[in-house]
Amino acid sequence: MMICGNIFSVCDLCSQGLFGVPELRSPSGFQVATKAALKNTEELVKKACSCSPGVETVEAFDQLSDGLCKVADLADFVKVAHPDSGFREAAERTCVEIGTVVEKLNTNVELCKSLKKLLDNSDVVAKLDPDSRRVAELFMFDFEISGIHLDDELRKKAVALHVKLLDLNNEFLVGSHMPNRIARSAIPEHLHLHFASEGSFIQVGGLHADSPDDLVREIAYRIYLYPNADIMECLEELLKCRYKLAKLVGYESYGHRALKGTMAKTPGYWALILMMRDMKKKLNPRNSELMPWDHPYLSGVLRAERYNIEPSLYSPYLSLGSCMEGLNNLFTQLYGVSLMSEPPRAGEVWSDDVRKLAVVHETEGLLGYIYCDFFHRADKPHQDCHFTIRGGRWCQETGQYQLPVVVLMLSLPLPTKSAPTLLTPGMMENLFHEMGHAMHSMLGRTRYQHVTGAVNIKPRRTRCATDFAEVPSILMEYFATDYRVISQFARHYETGQPLPESMVARLCESKKVCGAADTQLQIFYAVLDQLYHSAPQNRSTTEILKEMQQKFYGLPYTPNTAWQLRFSHLIGYGAKYYSYLMSRAVASMVWKQCFVQDPLNRDMGERYRQEMLAHGGAKEPMLMVEGMLQRRPTIEDFVDALVSELNPNFETFIMDSES
Repeated sequence: MMICGNIFSVCDLCSQGLFGVPELRSPSGFQVATKAALKNTEELVKKACSCSPGVETVEAFDQLSDGLCKVADLADFVKVAHPDSGFREAAERTCVEIGTVVEKLNTNVELCKSLKKLLDNSDVVAKLDPDSRRVAELFMFDFEISGIHLDDELRKKAVALHVKLLDLNNEFLVGSHMPNRIARSAIPEHLHLHFASEGSFIQVGGLHADSPDDLVREIAYRIYLYPNADIMECLEELLKCRYKLAKLVGYESYGHRALKGTMAKTPGYWALILMMRDMKKKLNPRNSELMPWDHPYLSGVLRAERYNIEPSLYSPYLSLGSCMEGLNNLFTQLYGVSLMSEPPRAGEVWSDDVRKLAVVHETEGLLGYIYCDFFHRADKPHQDCHFTIRGGRWCQETGQYQLPVVVLMLSLPLPTKSAPTLLTPGMMENLFHEMGHAMHSMLGRTRYQHVTGAVNIKPRRTRCATDFAEVPSILMEYFATDYRVISQFARHYETGQPLPESMVARLCESKKVCGAADTQLQIFYAVLDQLYHSAPQNRSTTEILKEMQQKFYGLPYTPNTAWQLRFSHLIGYGAKYYSYLMSRAVASMVWKQCFVQDPLNRDMGERYRQEMLAHGGAKEPMLMVEGMLQRRPTIEDFVDALVSELNPNFETFIMDSES
């Protein structure tokens, strides 16, 4: 039975631990699981250090990684999502303990020597299959960025820089989200109600971009972005440390280090800048008197007024059950895959409303499991996320494939007595987006867990190139807005009436309103990130921001503001913020060349699986793109793909006039 809109009851079979892990029946089980994983780690380290150079070495390293990741990834999820504080705290302790062990392994000289002995033997390397060679090189990269190849004195410096960066990263992340405050007397009294009060001060904890009041938006912008000297110093020191560490371990800059193994490659820095500059020229923005605090609000107003896309008009057609049926139908037609509900056993899930899906292929059988944690609850993060609990890999020791397990976490409203859970168009697209990540995990069939392709959003960690990781999820957004797909499932929950095609067309066109400005903003962020992580500029981060905003965004810089101090993505995406634009460009090309004529074409679905999804991160990302498109895209192709997204579809206006 496929998932519809019902809440599964937890069956009363013998109690399982979380995700079926026997030790995790209680919080104390994390200590047991951690101890077992660390004991297994010791044995695998000995194996990896003693085996003869060859594929066995790579397999031992991957087993080592898999054993730690199975505990660490599960703990990463539990520490943010479990409703029981005891479980959250135990998971946090596990994350710290395993994180410490991983840091030690990354500086284990004997382990590194074993891998180096393999990679330095050209005859042995020549006999490795491509996947094994790539995984070996990726493990060596992890060693190198830790400075293990350096002499003792330089290695100590690298370790010290790593430790310092951990502190600086945390300090900047905390500071980037801290509110600023101003004396109550400094702003008009009638505006106080829009902000939090703190004695004789007003706290401003965000940009209030949705406020219809121009003055509220301006005040929030100026105060929230007012430079904090301590955080400014932290950012400047963080960037200096990243540069020093990159140079110490042999890279021209931190950007070069970060881009290794991505589609952009190294030293692709200037190519990226030129790509952004070409895009800026093609977008050809007009100068205006708009201020930075106006754009988010006014673009939303324009979209709503011009296209009548009030979410409440769409929600009755988008019940959660129908959307899940739509996803199931799409995957069945594209890949021969079905989403089958499977009642979880007692103790297997962390909340009664979590649904468990078995992903089953028509000929290959069970591919893996998706746990759907979809509904809002107290203390649950509001960010839509994909978590890897267990990565897929071929287990040489058992002769079987280790099935992947993931969690999709949303924050949807619960159903009521009178209506099922109804999604806004944005919620529906987010569901499709996150399911794209899940299917990347499910349809990958990699030999090694280290490159299974899975992505965790919190913490940000990918098992494939960062600028490729979002391609499967963004591509799903195209399916979510194509009427030929939507018409298969979008029905009014009371009348059964299909969602009118004209409403879908208006929704698609509304996204193009101010789309050029939205894209320019992303370009500005990406260029700023690249420059911050290039060679030292010998000027302040604010001076760099001011110049780049003028060149790439078009809206004026506001004096005495420092937006970069709120740019928390500098931590998780350092030098790789461009990845979202790159992934969107690839997804756009794949959609237009392979699916736009027939989004339900099984041959194209199979090609997409075999050329892109199945490899995870085991194949160079640009080779996967080339295999799918059957040509190697140029920088101009990336630019054109993004710019063409903004072209209006005049059939929408014709459709509206006819209706």
